[in-house]
Amino acid sequence: MIGKNTLEKEPIPAAKVKEILEEFSEKHELSGEQHLTLAHVTNLNKLSLEDAEKLIEELEIFISEKELIISGDEERKAFETRRLAVIITDILPRDLSDLRLIFAKERNAPSNDEMKELLEILEKYDIKKEE
Repeated sequence: MIGKNTLEKEPIPAAKVKEILEEFSEKHELSGEQHLTLAHVTNLNKLSLEDAEKLIEELEIFISEKELIISGDEERKAFETRRLAVIITDILPRDLSDLRLIFAKERNAPSNDEMKELLEILEKYDIKKEE
């Protein structure tokens, strides 16, 4: 596209996407894609931005300590660690089978004990119950 460049590439949680789009919509008209994205993150977002950032930080520490990301230089590992933490935060898996699906394509999947530790971390956050 003319005049559009990617300035920065960083995984962000759905809660942050929602905040960005809501702020943007106060000053500008949202495009069709932006409206759909806002509706999607509004309906499916389960955590506040503050809770999401706290959870991502905890998950990044856990993923780093358990060395779940093993390939690449330090910058790549940091990016992949953040990416995985954001995915887990946005999906908020509730059981081992959900976690296994998230890690299905990862090179270094956690053990069952590590997955149980991950679920314990996730249980600390107040999650809206699905109805």
